[in-house]
Order: sequence, then C-alpha cells, then structure tokens
Amino acid sequence: MSNYYCLVAGLPDVDFDGGKCNFSIERFREDIYPELSKEDSHCIDTFFYAWDNENMLRVLSEGNDIELSRKGCFSLEELVDIIGSVKEGDSRKNEIPLYMYDFLAYYFENEAREDIIWSDVLSRYYFDYATKSSNGFVAAWFEYNLNMNNILVALLARKYKMNVAECVIGDNEVAESLRTSGARDFGLGNSLDYFDSVVRLSENDDFREREHMLDELRWKWLEDNSVFNYFTVERLFVFLQKLDIIARWSLLDETKGMQKYNELIEGLKSGAVLA
Repeated sequence: MSNYYCLVAGLPDVDFDGGKCNFSIERFREDIYPELSKEDSHCIDTFFYAWDNENMLRVLSEGNDIELSRKGCFSLEELVDIIGSVKEGDSRKNEIPLYMYDFLAYYFENEAREDIIWSDVLSRYYFDYATKSSNGFVAAWFEYNLNMNNILVALLARKYKMNVAECVIGDNEVAESLRTSGARDFGLGNSLDYFDSVVRLSENDDFREREHMLDELRWKWLEDNSVFNYFTVERLFVFLQKLDIIARWSLLDETKGMQKYNELIEGLKSGAVLA
C-alpha cells in the first residue's frame, strides 16, 4: 500500500458545520485519482460505484438518452455497454464489478415483476460487495453504514407492525439479530456502542435534524477510526466521504427529503420485495 504524502498534505481542512468546501469530488476525480496505485484506486472505486449505481438505475428506467448527473467510474456509453452485455448473456468482463453483473442478471430474470424495489435490490448487492472489501477500513465503513441503515429500517418496520425480517438487508450478525430477535433492543444494546444513539435519533420527528445528527455520527466514526491513517489511501477515502456529506447537505431540500422518507414507508407497507 502506498503513502501519499504530498496529496494528503495538499488537501484542505473540512469541517462538518463549516459550510461548502472549495474542493469538489469531481476535482478529486480529476486531480488525485490518477495518482493512485492500482490497488488503492480499487478502494476509491468503491466510493464512486455508488454514483454508478444511481446512473445504472436511470438507464434501466429511462433509457440510453440521459445525461449523467454525477460521473462514477463508468461513462454513459460504458454503462449502456455493460447493461447490454449482461442482457445478451455474455460472460462478465474483468472491469465489471461482480455485484453489478449479478444485479443485472437478477434484474433481467425478474424485469417483468412489479413487486420489486430495484434500488433496494441494488443496494443489497452493493453493500454485500463493499463490506467484503480487501481494505479493512473500507469494509468496516460500509458495514457501519449497513448496520445503521438496517437498525433504522427495522425500527420503522416494527413501528408500523410490518415484517422486520423482510426489510433488513445483508447477512452479518447485526442483520441476523434484527431479523430474529424479539427483544426490545433486538439483542444489540450491549454489542453495538452506537445502537442507543441511533434509536434516539430515530425517534426525532424533525427529518432534517435527524439526518443531520446521523451524519454527525458518520463523521465521528470516520475521524475516530482513521486516527492512525496519516498519508494512506484510507485518509483519502475519509476525505471523499466527508466531501460527500458536505455536498449532500448543501443540496438537501427538506421537502424532497420528507418525500423520500414517505416513499420508504409506503414501500414497506406495500410489501415490495427487497431482493
């Protein structure tokens, strides 16, 4: 694993409540990404695949004549080629992440079904891939987010008297406890040091305030767990995640946020399949 003394030293400081940063994710993609080793670029790719996921779903639902809002690792032409290749049953090319190939294969086998939330299915494949990253820090970050999301969804499902097991994704110990435990804390209160914090935040009816505090927890995790990563790719990964949080808040519209929240509830109530 390489050290990136000059790259890290040249990064600006970013603060959670410090407003916009004059260094964008797109600039990172153009200026810093090309300087990474092949092994380290794979770690950073995991971050950008989230954008590819959004773009791929848009191509599947809207067709090829779209303009990508954010560029991940693949261009529109490359995504169209990937989708077409899987649809035709071609063998997977090495540059296509396995989870994308598996998702698309599942998609084309079940395309006619109307009871599936495709974004959630793709999230399941993506998190399964990311939590098994060869980079321990990256894997731990995605598992932390998977656990937080699953806890929030499980609490929501329990509140509306829905089947928790059908709403949780992933196959780690936390997901299994959420699916099987009838305890008030799902048996996780003593094993996850952030469980009580997530529960308290889930009870906050102010959407914007709740999301802000959840991102504070994520920000704190990034800082606490990267203390000894000084000039490594992990430090660059943390910087990217922080930029993403800041960018998301600069664009967040409370009305749209509540709409997304209500769509989640309706999706759970309808019994739509997650995978």
